[in-house]
Amino acid sequence: MPRIVAALMLLICTMLWGFAFVAQKTAMDSMGPLTFMGVRYLLGGFCVLPLALLERRRKPEKLQPAQWSTILVICLVFFFGSWLQQAGLATTTATNGGFLTSLYVFFVPVLGFLLFRTRPHPIIYACVPLALVGTYYLNGGGLSSFNTGDALIVCCALFWAVHVTLLGRVAQATGLPIFVSALSFLAAGAIALPLAFAFETPQWHHLSAGWVELAYAGILSTAVAFTFQAVGQQYVPPANAAIILSAESLFAALGGALLLGDRLPPIGYAGAALIFMAILAVEALPPLWARRRMHLPHPTN
Repeated sequence: MPRIVAALMLLICTMLWGFAFVAQKTAMDSMGPLTFMGVRYLLGGFCVLPLALLERRRKPEKLQPAQWSTILVICLVFFFGSWLQQAGLATTTATNGGFLTSLYVFFVPVLGFLLFRTRPHPIIYACVPLALVGTYYLNGGGLSSFNTGDALIVCCALFWAVHVTLLGRVAQATGLPIFVSALSFLAAGAIALPLAFAFETPQWHHLSAGWVELAYAGILSTAVAFTFQAVGQQYVPPANAAIILSAESLFAALGGALLLGDRLPPIGYAGAALIFMAILAVEALPPLWARRRMHLPHPTN
């Protein structure tokens, strides 16, 4: 596949994920977060299931019990991350949701060190304070405007970091990223839907009122976007892919502004810029630095 086509696939994936925050936000007008999650992930899981089964058929090696245990943890973490994000969007904006979710980028290297003793790149020590300052300014430069929804989104970012960390290791060990993700989608939907009937009042007319949001989030944001990411990242260098994918928060802000009328306070734009700069730095600089070191001339004796 030509690299330009792969980069375009990643850009489309990023756009679909960013605009999904708008769908997730407006869906709360007609249904609860668990109802939305249950239908969204079952729909997305069944859409991507044929690709997942094809991938599994090509790699028929038996998975080890430890790998299945990790996959189970991944499914549970994915559920809780999705639940916290969806619940948070009920009381915060799509713009804030997009930028605050992106904080998972900084939790990933920390978790990698705590869980697997993988030492983070030194850039993380500069980017974490930068992101925290950006989060402070994003809400107007004060904690009074930092509501419960914002706090839930920050907590969801921690779960996303665990999910990314474990998924990366399992996918590398098994060679089954689509299969494991499809299981995560189906498990999250299967957990959320019974809970929706227990704690919410899902009804058919609620689903009918939000069918556009469900279709977008389930088919485009879940099934299509993930497939595009899985395919595109095979042909684009990691640093380039990171820069493209980190624009998700900007598409969330753009969608919130165009479709929901979201507006940041004046200082909030500076906060959004700081978060985005920190994301770009922590994602792009380590692989670029590693590539530069590979091409440095070796000293001669």
